[in-house]
Amino acid sequence: MDNIKILFEILNNFPEEISKVIKIKINKNNLNYNSLEEIRIRNSKPIILKFRNKEIVLTEHIVSKEEINSIFQKLCNNSIHTYQREIINGYITIKGGHRVGITGEAVLDKESIINIKNISSLNFRISHNIIDCSNFLLKYILNIETGEIYNTLIVSSPGAGKTTILKDLIKKISNGIEEINFIGQDVSVVDERGELSSIFEGVLQNDLGIRTDIIRKCSQNYRNKNVYSFNGT
Repeated sequence: MDNIKILFEILNNFPEEISKVIKIKINKNNLNYNSLEEIRIRNSKPIILKFRNKEIVLTEHIVSKEEINSIFQKLCNNSIHTYQREIINGYITIKGGHRVGITGEAVLDKESIINIKNISSLNFRISHNIIDCSNFLLKYILNIETGEIYNTLIVSSPGAGKTTILKDLIKKISNGIEEINFIGQDVSVVDERGELSSIFEGVLQNDLGIRTDIIRKCSQNYRNKNVYSFNGT
């Protein structure tokens, strides 16, 4: 799916007025769809589009509480209780593997969060799959002669592309890399927050390779096969 279709798919979650304002702003300024990383929706505030190298504030429209509630209901397919576990964790995964961060008023039972009510903001984080973006790392991670995979820690500041690179790397190790005669290997991904696999309505949204097993929503203490764990921090 090309980048314009991806954006329009996301905008389907918004009221028509908000969707229209975003489309006009992007087209009018000839902005690059591929570099759009976040759409931030806050109650009584203007919409903010975060691109890779810039931020655009849409002062043309101030978001209302009713609009946020409408978007939230649509994200949950009008069945909020179905998404209760994700809501408690502060996000919802939508079609395409995109994640929507949620802030509002936490409902507590003793010290545990059991719900979030009075939603005040929604942050749409757009998932990007960039083929071969991990190529520059291969020489540091793989021993081509022996097929050994080195223990590796990927660290960067937020938004620098850790998740995007890791998804591509996992897929390569799982499928194999014909160009360097690297044979695909069994991979287990401990995806504690579901950010790598991004399952929507039971369907995997991100292709992580043909030999990959995914363990979602469990502790990273789980270990089996070659494990590539990720918690989004």
